[in-house]
Amino acid sequence: MRTASRSGREFGLALIGCGGFGAYVLDALRDIPDLRIVACADPDGERARALAERHGAAVCATVQEAIALPDVAGVALATPPAAHADAAVTALRAGKHVFCEKPMAVTLKDAARVKEEADRAPGVLVVDHVLRYNPILRMLQRLGKEGLLDALRRFAFENDASDEDLGPDHWFWDPAHSGGIHIEHGVHFFDAARALMGSDPVQVQGTAVRRPGGPVDIVVATAVHPGGAVATHTHSFTHAHRAERQLMRLDYGFAEARVSGWIPTYATVTAWTDDTGAARWERLPERAAELLRVPGLRPHGQEQVTVSVTRDAGSGTPASGRGVRRTAPHRVDLVIDLGGEARKPYVYSESVRAAFTDMLLCAEHGGTPVADAQSGLATVAVAEAATRSAETGRTVPVTIPVPSPRGEAA
Repeated sequence: MRTASRSGREFGLALIGCGGFGAYVLDALRDIPDLRIVACADPDGERARALAERHGAAVCATVQEAIALPDVAGVALATPPAAHADAAVTALRAGKHVFCEKPMAVTLKDAARVKEEADRAPGVLVVDHVLRYNPILRMLQRLGKEGLLDALRRFAFENDASDEDLGPDHWFWDPAHSGGIHIEHGVHFFDAARALMGSDPVQVQGTAVRRPGGPVDIVVATAVHPGGAVATHTHSFTHAHRAERQLMRLDYGFAEARVSGWIPTYATVTAWTDDTGAARWERLPERAAELLRVPGLRPHGQEQVTVSVTRDAGSGTPASGRGVRRTAPHRVDLVIDLGGEARKPYVYSESVRAAFTDMLLCAEHGGTPVADAQSGLATVAVAEAATRSAETGRTVPVTIPVPSPRGEAA
């Protein structure tokens, strides 16, 4: 399978934003076949020059200057969030492909503007929602589609994150630059809930806690999805690096998944099933490569999927809830291990590579990226509603703008 541009021609990339994350993105992408780093753009000329020299690229000051270069086919946006929307619209209008770091915008109005432009532009836009390209979450989605997991009823994410690298003057704390925690960081997990639940929430209740004399550093959002499924998102930027921890708990009724890390590298699933189901679960390890596959993400070779079944562990009596009733006497224990916390940097980098590959494949063959402009728009809508709810103390409906047939926001 190709991971290059149309017809195998070289794909020229301009990086917009040459800070630490911009450098990280280029390192993640640099060995994609037929990809060439053409330009590095940043208002800080020294920062742009240092990164350009590493990659043999031209130095630019603005996105306009970069996309004017004849060899630039696409841009990677790694600026602070408030600059994403204008840069994305500028690049799309010039016919370029866009790899946009999340969030797609810091306001719903700007996100709708980007979505409108993406709908009518010839270029492909991908939002760097890396959880969409994580092998563990892909496998859970596949198990749901195959009927081994029922519809997700409850999504809960607890994030105890570090603030050690976020000094008091960092743009992260300034909603004018970041949009606030729900928008700057929470969009990853609003989008993961959308992917796993297969729906957008209809309403959200938000809470925000401000550190004494400082910024908001803890936020909680509870979102209700169609059919009564509930997703709860908690983010606390209050910890030391060594005390960081994240856990995603997924309630499927007859099964529960526990996924560790904000870049997931380890998960367990406990499920109850019948004789036929037990046999299907037991065959999963031999399908590990297929179930964990994400185009553009290169396995390191030590990934493991293990399954054990304890037969007649339950009473075998019918169980019910939310309309589900069946006999499930056997207990299944599944472990998905990408290498644990030690493999987090690798899985993160490869997930970025997979998201960019998604853009290239759609540019070459057509189709819609997994993390497309609609994904970017919907998650900003949820995040903005959660932020507004925290400010007002009221439950807020989630309203996602729907484009008109002519590609204009309705």
